[in-house]
Amino acid sequence: MKYNQSMLDKLEAIPEQAGYVLRYERGTFQSGYCILEQKKVVVLNKFLQIEGRINTLVDLIPQLEIDPGLLSEESAKLYASVLAKLETEEN
Repeated sequence: MKYNQSMLDKLEAIPEQAGYVLRYERGTFQSGYCILEQKKVVVLNKFLQIEGRINTLVDLIPQLEIDPGLLSEESAKLYASVLAKLETEEN
């Protein structure tokens, strides 16, 4: 996975297309993010660099309730690859 702004934009699109609001704020985040499930808001640490934001989103996306049917074709492929990467790491 490449660590550039384009990849970050693509990863950010996945939760946004699923109805989540992504916000970058400062705070004391143990893992770099906070999920407010009832409001479908994800708050990421704004002090993370691009690589940290990408790694955080890759860790975060599998934890969200995302309907792949809501995603664009490109986002659905990326979502599937993020889930596949998670499964590979677990095995």
